[in-house]
Amino acid sequence: MSGVKKEFVQLLANYGHIGFTFVASIVIGLGGGIYLDQKVFDGRTSPWFTFIGLGFGIAAAYKALLEILWHNKEKEERPKRED
Repeated sequence: MSGVKKEFVQLLANYGHIGFTFVASIVIGLGGGIYLDQKVFDGRTSPWFTFIGLGFGIAAAYKALLEILWHNKEKEERPKRED
């Protein structure tokens, strides 16, 4: 595989990883909140656990996003330091 194609595939994988992780975190948090509201508490607490789950999901998504970005930034800076 040529260098340009390899770099394109690597960028596509990085952005795909970021998008999938971001959306999955929010969906898991929201799903957990809905499950608690509907199944565990029989709708008595609705919509509070849904909002709390959504908040935790968004927080987890941004945490994962920042970790991925910092990890990639360290990878990019590492070869520059060796020069």
